[in-house]
Amino acid sequence: MAATGRLTQGAVRAPAASAVTLLRAAIILAVLAVWEFLAHSGWLYRDVVPSLLSILRALLDLLGHASFYRNLGVTLAEIGAAMLIGGLSGIAVGILLGANRFLARAFESYLYYLGPTPKIIFFPVLIMWFGVGSESKVALGTLSCFFPVALSVAAGMRAIDKVLIRVGDSFRASTWQMIMKIYLPAMRHPIINGARLGLGVALIGVLLAETKLSSAGIGFLIIQAYSVFDMPRMYAMLIVLFVLAIGANALIGRLGGLDSIKRV
Repeated sequence: MAATGRLTQGAVRAPAASAVTLLRAAIILAVLAVWEFLAHSGWLYRDVVPSLLSILRALLDLLGHASFYRNLGVTLAEIGAAMLIGGLSGIAVGILLGANRFLARAFESYLYYLGPTPKIIFFPVLIMWFGVGSESKVALGTLSCFFPVALSVAAGMRAIDKVLIRVGDSFRASTWQMIMKIYLPAMRHPIINGARLGLGVALIGVLLAETKLSSAGIGFLIIQAYSVFDMPRMYAMLIVLFVLAIGANALIGRLGGLDSIKRV
């Protein structure tokens, strides 16, 4: 009976998954069709909405230049450093706040107040502290990444099963052993969710900083293309960033096992 039930559930999920895939494909095709219609309608200024063919040509031309990969490397290095510093510090602060009620009452409200604040307003201060090089871009990305990770981990700490903590205490585990053996494995999903949110805001922070003051990076190339009104090239770079962000997000989910969770 159990086997029959699983087969029935699988048979039900397969058509549902196919329908979802078809719906997603239909939405994408509809968006592309509307884009192409606007490109040839003449309702907008020339190249504000360039044709898909011109964007594809610009993308192929972009991928054929070595300078693009150098600038891409600069941006990826800045985002990676921001994720590493902001993610680790966010995990550490989240564990501390989640494990100590006094510290949570004293400081967690500040995280909630500062978290939604646009971090670009701190960029002039970061320039004074770290200069106009990559360090200030990494600092802005770190600041952006820190808050979602810290808040997600703090909430995850409070949701850990108390039985697991008592097991660690019964074995007289040290603080480091509790973190590595109990806390982090039990908080895998909150950490991954925080990392996903942190990746998005770190990407935004780094790119915004590069558009404001930089001589290298994808943000610099995007604002350069915009300044000469090379819209196909600008959209081509946005597509590259979009694909890279999707890939990094999917990789984080795979590492955390979130994408393997069965959907009802």
